Parts: sequence; C-alpha cells; structure tokens
Amino acid sequence: MLPRRIPKSPKRSTRWRSQAHCSFVRAHACSACASTAAIEVAHVRTGTGAGMGQKPHDYWTISLCRDCHATQHRIGETTFERMHNINMKALAEEFAAKSPRRVEIMEVKRNG
Repeated sequence: MLPRRIPKSPKRSTRWRSQAHCSFVRAHACSACASTAAIEVAHVRTGTGAGMGQKPHDYWTISLCRDCHATQHRIGETTFERMHNINMKALAEEFAAKSPRRVEIMEVKRNG
C-alpha cells in the first residue's frame, strides 16, 4: 500500500494575458534604443512576483526591438537597465497606466 500523498501547494493562478495590451505596447518604439524596427513585447521579471520559470502577467511588459530584447535576455535585466539608463518596471507600469486595458489591469492588480 502506498503512503499518503503529500499535497502540493497551489501554483500561482493563471497569469493575466491580453493581446490588446501587448499590441498597444508593441505599437511603440523600442524603450531602450528608440528603434521602430522589429518591436517585440518584453516581459519584465525582476520585482514582478513571477517565480522561477514563470512568465509574469502581460501588464508587466515593455517595448523592445528584437536586438535589445535578445541583449536583455543575454546580459540580464539589471545590467541591461544600467546600460540603457532605464527602469523596466517603471516603464511597464507606465505602459499599463496608458493601456486601452488599464481598467482591467487595475482590477487584476487589486485582486491579487
């Protein structure tokens, strides 16, 4: 007979996703170098509550060109921020505040 099963703590509830918010973010020039070519949505991980291997909610995003996004992943967020003199978390909060989904974002933030 098997011993009793150890209950796992519940994983984080599903992350908030929004194609509309990501399209809004993607419609801006690169937050690091101001390029307008090949803009991608970059998720900010530092200080956003996502655990190891977890992608944060879509409201924690900024616009980065493909090259800057690759560099940010290669050297890490802290070094990338210093290199470009930006605060990625503050930029993500600014994008969220001006998003067409800002009311929905505020509700998600308020409810955890």
